[in-house]
Amino acid sequence: MKLLETIGLKAFAKLDSETAHGLALRALNTGFGPRGGPYTTDRLRTSVAGLDLPNPVGLAAGFDKNATALAALGRTGFGFLEVGAATPRPQPGNPTPRLFRLTEDRAAINRFGFNNEGMDAIGARLAKRPTGHILGLNLGANKDSSDRAADFATVLTHCGPHVDFATVNVSSPNTEKLRDLQGKAALAALLSGVMEARAALTTQIPVFLKIAPDLTGDELAEVAEVANASGISAIIATNTTLDRIGLHGPHAAEKGGLSGQPLFEKSTRTLALLSGMTDLPIIGVGGVGSAEQAYQKIRAGASAVQLYTALVYGGVSLVDEITRGLDDLLVRDGFANVADAVGSGRADWL
Repeated sequence: MKLLETIGLKAFAKLDSETAHGLALRALNTGFGPRGGPYTTDRLRTSVAGLDLPNPVGLAAGFDKNATALAALGRTGFGFLEVGAATPRPQPGNPTPRLFRLTEDRAAINRFGFNNEGMDAIGARLAKRPTGHILGLNLGANKDSSDRAADFATVLTHCGPHVDFATVNVSSPNTEKLRDLQGKAALAALLSGVMEARAALTTQIPVFLKIAPDLTGDELAEVAEVANASGISAIIATNTTLDRIGLHGPHAAEKGGLSGQPLFEKSTRTLALLSGMTDLPIIGVGGVGSAEQAYQKIRAGASAVQLYTALVYGGVSLVDEITRGLDDLLVRDGFANVADAVGSGRADWL
């Protein structure tokens, strides 16, 4: 980590979490942060759902909700980016404060509630996106919508022409009853509508499904069954958790979704279980804060990984450290390409 970044992180830590987040985006847009682009080698280059990635380490949705830092993020070390979530209409989200650091746990709790500027504003920025990197959009539903399932298709129709993939997010814990859409019948109907919208696009971009880590084994099997039959291209496992076991500090009991290090084992176990239920590629998310953790996700069954909360504690330069470290681990274990390592340690998580 560079000295200037270290100083910046210490300064941000003294601010309200959401204020610090906004300043971090401004700093990136001002030119602070890495500028070399993603680190890549023959071992790290891979293809996921037809998308050619320079490396398998991506930015999870939520960091750049409104697609305001696309150019700056494209100069960082990420192999692919996901922005959003975007809803049909703008919405303010839940009341503040709604983002809390759990520094001792290297974690965060958020209850944003899909705060975003809406698909019109976000779509306009996506239409002017820089070229040269893989960019996806997380699709959301308005809190007061009369047909939340239809909202996902609406956003895809509007923004789909400007992105390389889209993610159906039915796993945020911060919109009441949203996770109910992970039920078998509701999910099948929702994905059917989304895939109809996808079919109407000029370019048939891959559609991903993002699931919760709090599903039971039977619920996970139902999600896999629906996903396998739906025509989607990949599953993102997982979103944040409602668990609060073993947390520390004054914010440990705050309502919302928990992300960061405490989520690593639960989310990795979920993706390992899921990888035995589907042949769809899985993108592993939850608690990735080091090259070793990214590697464990991949060996558990993930074709690629995403991170977000770790940036709060390690800065954007952490991404380059993870990708270079992952390359070293692949060399150490004799893998010619990261795809060869996918699922090689799945049994360790079952």
